[in-house]
Amino acid sequence: MDRLKKKQLNLKHRKARVRSTISGTADRPRMSVYISNRHVSVQLIDDEAKRTLAATTTVGSKQKATMTELATLAGEEIAKKAKKAKISSVVFDRNGRQYHGRIKALAEAARKNGLEF
Repeated sequence: MDRLKKKQLNLKHRKARVRSTISGTADRPRMSVYISNRHVSVQLIDDEAKRTLAATTTVGSKQKATMTELATLAGEEIAKKAKKAKISSVVFDRNGRQYHGRIKALAEAARKNGLEF
């Protein structure tokens, strides 16, 4: 198995392990974070009803910034959308990624703007 396939497989296993323990409800939705090489996407998901309550992404934005700054902006934006949807508390789903760097910046920005997790 080459290095990239092994890395993707390990990420898939970590993601499955995290998702087996957490689930979102209408009162406390799951905040799922996806970070690609260029963009950041965040969703607030009610797993019981199987629907997205709020979402934000950097796709289509014309901002020139580092990925950490984009993650911070996405965290602020999702906190504003959650407040508008009357959501104050969420379950954080980091999608198998390490709580470090971009994920940490996004989480701290969301907490700073009123989300609790």
